[in-house]
Amino acid sequence: MTPLSRRGFVAAAAGAAAAAVALSPEAASAEPPPAGGDFADADRGFVAALVPGVVRNAEGQVVYDADAYGFLEGAAPGSVHEGLWRQGKLVARQGLYKVADRVCQVRGLDLSNMTVVEGERGVVVVDPLISAETAAAALELYRAHRGDRPVTGLIYTHPHVDHFGGCRGVLPEGAAGDVPVLAPDGFLEHAVSENVYAGTAMQRRSGYMYGARLPKSAVGQVGCGLGQTVSLGSVGLIPPTRSVERTGQVEVVDGVRFEFQMTPGTEAPAEMNFLLPDLRALCMAENATHTMHNIITLRGAQVRDAREWARYLSESVSLFEGRADVAFASHHWPTWGGELIVELLERQRDLYAYMHDQTLRLINAGWTGREIAEELELPPALAEVWANRGYYGSLSHNVKGIYQRYMGWFDGNPAHLWEHPPVAEAKRYVRALGGRTATVAKARGFVREGDLRFAATLLNHVVFADPGHRVARAELARVYTRLGRGSENAVWRNFYLMGAQELREGVKGTEGAGASVVSSDLLLALDVDQLIDSVAIRVNGPRAWDVRLTMDWVLPALGKTWHVVLRHGVLTYRSDAKADPDAGVTLTMTKPQLLAMLAGKGLGDIEVDGDVSLLHTLLGVVDEPDPDFAIVTP
Repeated sequence: MTPLSRRGFVAAAAGAAAAAVALSPEAASAEPPPAGGDFADADRGFVAALVPGVVRNAEGQVVYDADAYGFLEGAAPGSVHEGLWRQGKLVARQGLYKVADRVCQVRGLDLSNMTVVEGERGVVVVDPLISAETAAAALELYRAHRGDRPVTGLIYTHPHVDHFGGCRGVLPEGAAGDVPVLAPDGFLEHAVSENVYAGTAMQRRSGYMYGARLPKSAVGQVGCGLGQTVSLGSVGLIPPTRSVERTGQVEVVDGVRFEFQMTPGTEAPAEMNFLLPDLRALCMAENATHTMHNIITLRGAQVRDAREWARYLSESVSLFEGRADVAFASHHWPTWGGELIVELLERQRDLYAYMHDQTLRLINAGWTGREIAEELELPPALAEVWANRGYYGSLSHNVKGIYQRYMGWFDGNPAHLWEHPPVAEAKRYVRALGGRTATVAKARGFVREGDLRFAATLLNHVVFADPGHRVARAELARVYTRLGRGSENAVWRNFYLMGAQELREGVKGTEGAGASVVSSDLLLALDVDQLIDSVAIRVNGPRAWDVRLTMDWVLPALGKTWHVVLRHGVLTYRSDAKADPDAGVTLTMTKPQLLAMLAGKGLGDIEVDGDVSLLHTLLGVVDEPDPDFAIVTP
C-alpha cells in the first residue's frame, strides 16, 4: 500500500473529479465504515466537549481550533482520499472521555492525547500535549466534570514535544514540592538533542508535514493521520525527577501502581509503555496506534528500528495479555477487550516486522531502496486492517528508511556516487530535453498520460533551472495539488499541497508552523556540553579556517571549567576542575548567563579575565540558521 498507488495516478489523470477514486488497491473496494468498530470506540466513554473548541493564549491569539474541522461530515469529496477522510472524521472527535475506572483522556485539543489517572489525593497526568495553553484547557475540561483535583504526578512516555511541551499548563509553577515527574531513562538527553541540533530544519519541514499554512478544508489540510494538527502555544520542559530504567519496574504515584515496559529505539529513542494493573488498563504510548507509523518521519529524525519495534510489541503481548481490559495510546482512541487488544498489538507487530524483514530480503538480493519501495506490498491480511493503513507513515517512505538504516544514502550504482547538486543537474536535464518550453511540454504530455510522478520530476527540473519560470511553477503546482488530493497519507497530502502553495505564493515564513520547541525550558535543560555543541554546529567553517583561540568558561555552581578551542574551523572542548594557563580569556558565569551570552545578549554580570575580543571573534563566525529556507525552489 502506497500513499498514492499506480491505480491512483491513472485515475487522477482523468481530471479533478477522478481524485475521489485515486485510492490504493485496498481502499478502492472499501465499504462505508460500519456503525460499530472504530467509530463506536472513538465515541465510547464520551463525557463532554470543550465548547467552543477553541483554545487561546493570554493575548487572545488562537492556539488550537478544533472547530475548524467541522467540515468533516458526510461522504468524502473528490478532493480527499476516502481513507484519509475516514481517519480525519475519527481523529477530529474532541472532548473528555472515560477510558476505564479512574482513567480519562482529553482528545482532539492538540496533536496528541492527554491522559488523566485518578489517584488517592489528586490526578496523575500522562503526556501533557504540546502547549501549556492546550494542556491547561484539557485539565480544566477534566476538572469541570470530574472535580477540581490537584496534579499529584506527571509522566512523559517519550521525548517528543507533543508529549511533554504542555507540562507548565498542568504544573504552572514547575515540579515544586512533592510532585514526581517520571520519564524513561535517557528522556532528557533525547528531548533536547533532537529539538536543538537540527531544530531549525525540522521546524521548517514540520510546517510542510502538518500543512501549517493550508486552509482547514476539504481542499486543504484535513489532518495529519496521527492527529489533526499541532498547537501554537508555549512549550515548556520540566525535567524528570524519577527515571524509569527497566522493564517490570513498578512505581506508585499517588497510590496508583504503574508497571513499566521499556521500549527504547521504537517510535522514540527513549520510550515506555505501562500497565495500570489494579485498573486493568494498558498504555501503549506511541508504539501501537490506529495507523502505520513512521520508521523515518518526513520532518527529519533518526531512523527508527522496525525490528526492535516489532520485538517490543511481541514482548507487550507476553507481558500484558489477559491483564488489561482496555488499551489506550498517546494518539487516537482506545481498544476494548482482551482479544482485540492482542489482535491490535500482533497485527501492528507483524506490520513492522514484515516491512523490516522483506526490505532486508530484497536488499540482500541486490535491490535498492527506491526499487523496494516501489514493489513491496503488504499481505492482504495486514493491508486490510484499518489500523495498519498509511495515514501518517507510509510503506513507501518507511521502506526507504529501513534501507537507509542499513545501507545509507548510496545504492551502490557508481552513476549515483557523484551526481550534480539539484540546480546544476536541473539545468543539464532541461538543456538535454530541448530547453524550458520543450520540457514543460513534455511534462504536460506525461500529465495527459496519467504519469503525474514523472511530470513532477520534469517540472521540478525546470523550476530548479529557472525559478522564475511562471508557466513551469504553475504547472508543477497543479501537479502537486492533484497528487496531494489523491493521497491517503495525510503528511504526503500536506507536503504536496504546501509545495503547491509555496510555488504560487512564495515562501511565507514559519508563522503558524507550530509552537517553537526551542523554548527557554528546553535550552535550560541542555547541559553545558550540549550548549557548546549547539554552537559548534553553527560555526561557519571556511570563515573560521584561519582563526585560532582558546577560552576557559568557568561555571562555579557546577564545579567545572570548560576549555573551549576554535582551530581549523572546528570548535572543540574538554572539561575538568583546572584552569588552562594558555586561555586567552576566562569567563566565570552561571548557566543562565552562559545562555544569554550565546544568545547574543551581551556579557551582563559575567566575570571577565583576559581578552574579551576572543569571544566576539568566536561569535562572529557563528551563523544564524535560516528558518524560512526554500524547499520547492532552489
